[in-house]
Amino acid sequence: MSGTSRDGLDIAFCQFDKVGGAYTFELIATQHIEYDTDLKEVLKNAINLDVPDILELDSTYGQWIGEQVNLFIKKNKITPDFIANHGHTIHHRPEKGFTLQIGSGQEIALATKYPVVADFRSKDIALGGQGAPLVPIGDQLLFSTYDCCVNLGGISNLSFTQNNKRIAYDIAPVNMLLNYLSKKVGLEYDKNGKMASQGDINIKILQELNQLSYYTKSFPKSLGFEWFQDKVIPIIDKSQDSVTNLLRTSITHIVQQINLALQSIKKDNLKVLLTGGGAKNTFLIEQLQQATGVNIQIIVPSEELIDYKEALIFGFLGVLSKNKEINCLQSVTGASQDSSSGVWYYP
Repeated sequence: MSGTSRDGLDIAFCQFDKVGGAYTFELIATQHIEYDTDLKEVLKNAINLDVPDILELDSTYGQWIGEQVNLFIKKNKITPDFIANHGHTIHHRPEKGFTLQIGSGQEIALATKYPVVADFRSKDIALGGQGAPLVPIGDQLLFSTYDCCVNLGGISNLSFTQNNKRIAYDIAPVNMLLNYLSKKVGLEYDKNGKMASQGDINIKILQELNQLSYYTKSFPKSLGFEWFQDKVIPIIDKSQDSVTNLLRTSITHIVQQINLALQSIKKDNLKVLLTGGGAKNTFLIEQLQQATGVNIQIIVPSEELIDYKEALIFGFLGVLSKNKEINCLQSVTGASQDSSSGVWYYP
């Protein structure tokens, strides 16, 4: 799994069992491989590449993933049944009928000598959907003890069941925005939200962020880096305010948007599972708990589950694909039908 925050590659070795029609999971081994500076820059700029260079990067990045998976397999002395690869999203334009995750499944299969399932999003887009978010099927089948699951990654998203249908959508940028600001002062990220906690809210910038038209759209809806680049960065970059104040303002914006999304579910004592890198930002979590109040129970699980829930669920999407079971929900993406998605590659 590689997310929009471009911090690195997450690898999880998972076991899934199906007993009495219900799936269970175990996270057996995990590893985060941080991208070096060069690879971060390559992935950051990939959105601007022309087609031949994108195809070349797809191949070389797939080879690199294959090498990392081989090292992980050797280190943990494991024999997987197959590899499920999300890839790294460099284009997500469902309104134009396409999405692109690089990291060639064929290259990974050849490098590792294991079957690979990848490209989980394109089929849904071809069926008229958003191709995102895809995690909700895992939330529904693996984390059903929670009323709602919220992921705080580069982008925040949530999923919950309403009228016997799974609903999910992207809420707002999180680490994508916070890390963009942190890098202006030479930091990869604002650890524990320490800088943000020392800042003041810029009311004007907060209002501009909250007035972005995306927030008034009804779901299904999803966000990509293109939206962040076109809509959010101009608001941030035109401000002469300090990074500390802009971080504080961004935290408030994130919290307000997530709180609005949670309050809209309208359920008493809502039990919310919080995962993703942003769940380790203690100031963000404190602000969210204050905003949501006593009617919403925010649960932050173990650090391993925080870090690897998405990788775990894309492994699960691979299991569902292998079993030809539905892994992409019409109610979530807006597609014309549910589907079993994923393209298989063999060594």
